[in-house]
Amino acid sequence: MGFGFLAPSAWGYWQGAPRTGSALVSRRPADMLAPMIEAFRLSKAFRDPKRGEVRALDGVSFRCQAGQVFGLLGVNGAGKTTCLRILGTILRPSSGSAAVVGFDVLSQPQLVRANIGFLSTATALYGRLTAQETVQYFGRLHGLPEDVLHERLDRIFSTFGMNEFRHRRCDQLSTGMKQKVSIARTLVHDPPVVIFDEPTHGLDVLTARTVVDFIRDCRARGKTVLFSTHVMREAEKLCDAIAIIHNGKILAEGTLTALRERTGVQDLDDVFVKLVEAI
Repeated sequence: MGFGFLAPSAWGYWQGAPRTGSALVSRRPADMLAPMIEAFRLSKAFRDPKRGEVRALDGVSFRCQAGQVFGLLGVNGAGKTTCLRILGTILRPSSGSAAVVGFDVLSQPQLVRANIGFLSTATALYGRLTAQETVQYFGRLHGLPEDVLHERLDRIFSTFGMNEFRHRRCDQLSTGMKQKVSIARTLVHDPPVVIFDEPTHGLDVLTARTVVDFIRDCRARGKTVLFSTHVMREAEKLCDAIAIIHNGKILAEGTLTALRERTGVQDLDDVFVKLVEAI
């Protein structure tokens, strides 16, 4: 089910693809030196009829560098999805600030959206569109000229082994095929930043492997990946740096080696538990 790895030369299309028609051209060269994702004291409060004010995020700060897979690790309800939705301009923070590729998520949301791909198993596909129509639709939303879009469609469907179901409706696809369509629409505009919100949750082993391979390939091509999960083994396999979030707060941040040294334990499950129990 996985799409495997390609030699670096095979990725030349993605690395050198023209970005005409996309807001990606608005990125300044100087921005390359800054963090690709930066969150500063992000907070988000919701009002619940029974519980009153609920703080889903409480002063969250972290940075992601170019070419890095950064893991946001926490149990369900820790605040991971809220944080990623703020960075993806889906939610507005109650306080704090954030920037993606140098663009402010509050004052420059369109430029942020042009520079990210957002992937989640919770993101549905429109069943009456074919796989190609779906990816094509998202390419046009990003303003890609038709000649560029046509070339990208051909290459991405070939890269991910999707030609066999290219013209099948999404409601006729298997779970693994649907996930490949979601990956393709996430990547069609060649974003420098990809955000994954629990992308393997509820997937079978083979389909989950497809997602894991994709994340590795993104890193190999210099893309920045922000990856949320509660699956410790995935974080150990994929992440260059990890932030552990619990009850809306960051408990620790750093490489896996640094977190092991800090806690004195090796297994990431034990690292996580020790940090949470220390609160």
